[in-house]
Amino acid sequence: MAAVAEPGTRAGRQTVQRVRATVQRLTPGARVGGAGAEGLDFARAVYGRFPVAVIAAITFVLLARAFRSLLLAAKAVVVDLLSIGATFGAIVLVWQLGHGVRALGGVAGTGALDGFVPLFVFAFLYGLSMDYEVFLLARMREAYDATGSTVDAVVQGVGRTGRLVTSAALILFLAFASLAGARDTVTKIFATGLGAGILLDATVVRCLLVPALVSLLGRWNWWLPAWTARPLGVAPSAAAPEPTTRQQLATRDLASAEG
Repeated sequence: MAAVAEPGTRAGRQTVQRVRATVQRLTPGARVGGAGAEGLDFARAVYGRFPVAVIAAITFVLLARAFRSLLLAAKAVVVDLLSIGATFGAIVLVWQLGHGVRALGGVAGTGALDGFVPLFVFAFLYGLSMDYEVFLLARMREAYDATGSTVDAVVQGVGRTGRLVTSAALILFLAFASLAGARDTVTKIFATGLGAGILLDATVVRCLLVPALVSLLGRWNWWLPAWTARPLGVAPSAAAPEPTTRQQLATRDLASAEG
């Protein structure tokens, strides 16, 4: 008995395309329906026009205004996209290729995923990851403005948001872990994908990657060109000199008090 390719696989898509080409050649104007053709049309309509670049650009502009930094905004967008990409990789590894899927109570990998899963996972994780990013970087920005030290900004930012981000991520992870116990395989895929993405984002990304990048980049984190700062009503930031330190602020306050 010949093997039948799933509609979402490359072989399945090629089969649908060959059928359509044959039908058009024999009966011009005729259309091909069915689950395979519908899935192919859905993927082309959604992912062929998916505005990732537009979403990233709008997010970058809003974050640059909020953080008064081009580098922090760019880093936030790039790190979020990397986190979502890693989550997609985990979903493909487990559910599409079948590695470890038996431990999750699912069926063997079929080589394809439902077309809506990547879209839903992206929409949920991008918004949630950006929330965590704003919490963390906003506290770092406030600490840097108060102390003038990148190291203190990282320490205070992680210290002030760590419990909040960890608790929120743990609650969501447990909720999706319970949802992963459903019998429906599609629900399992969606729940485990979101749970893995939340866990990865709250641990590896927020606790390790983001603080390490901010510490590594030093004073360049807070750089904002003059032509960008003036329309926002913000004084331009100098990239070369290190800003006012905590000791300088204390000396200035003491001098003011004595005066």
